[in-house]
Amino acid sequence: MNSASIIGFIAALCTTASYFPQLKKCWITKSAGDLSLKTFLVLAVGVGLWTIYGILLSDAIIVLANGASLCALLEILYFKLREDWDAA
Repeated sequence: MNSASIIGFIAALCTTASYFPQLKKCWITKSAGDLSLKTFLVLAVGVGLWTIYGILLSDAIIVLANGASLCALLEILYFKLREDWDAA
């Protein structure tokens, strides 16, 4: 593994891990009321596109990191949408 791959792996690890504290909070509180739906929707679209980009480049680091991030974001969005639907 070359230095660029190592930097990419560490960057992917950091950005992917950043979603999990928020997801844990949503699981514990069963709430996502203080989160911006628009922000998380745009972020999920962007991460989904990064995943597709990684697939097109056959770059496993991009695919795995963004795939894991997308899963976490979709779970957070589930909490947000469920809460918004219950409030309506």
